[in-house]
Amino acid sequence: MISKIRNILTIMAVSAALLAPVFTVGIANAQIQEQLCQGAAIDQPGSGGGCNNVDDAGSSVQKVASDVINLLSWVVGVISVIMIIVGGFRYITSGGASDKVTGAKNTIIYAIIGLIIVALAQFIVNFVLAKTIDASNN
Repeated sequence: MISKIRNILTIMAVSAALLAPVFTVGIANAQIQEQLCQGAAIDQPGSGGGCNNVDDAGSSVQKVASDVINLLSWVVGVISVIMIIVGGFRYITSGGASDKVTGAKNTIIYAIIGLIIVALAQFIVNFVLAKTIDASNN
C-alpha cells in the first residue's frame, strides 16, 4: 500500500516537473501578447497594431475551443508517454511473474490506445473547426 502511494506521488511529482515550464511559458506569452495589444490599441486606435481585434464571437469561441483541445491533447499525450515508461519499468522488474507481466503489458497497451485516441480526437476537432470556419465565412 505504501509503495503504491509512493509510486503515485513520484509520478505526480515528475509530471508536475515536466509540465511546469509549459504552463509558465504559456502564461508569460499570453501576458506579453496582452500588453502588446493594449499598447497598440492605445497608440493607434482602430489599427489593431497586428493584434487580432476581431469582434466576431464565433472566431473567438473556435480559438478558445482549439486552444483547450490542444492543451488537453498535450497533457494526455505526456501522461500516456509517462505511463508507457512506467509500464516498461514494471515489465522489466516483473521477474517473470505472469501476473506482473500481464499488468505491465496492459499498462503499455492502454497507454498506446490513449495516444491513438488523442491523435484521432485532435484530427476530428481540427476537421470540425475547419468546417465551421468555412461555413461561417460563406
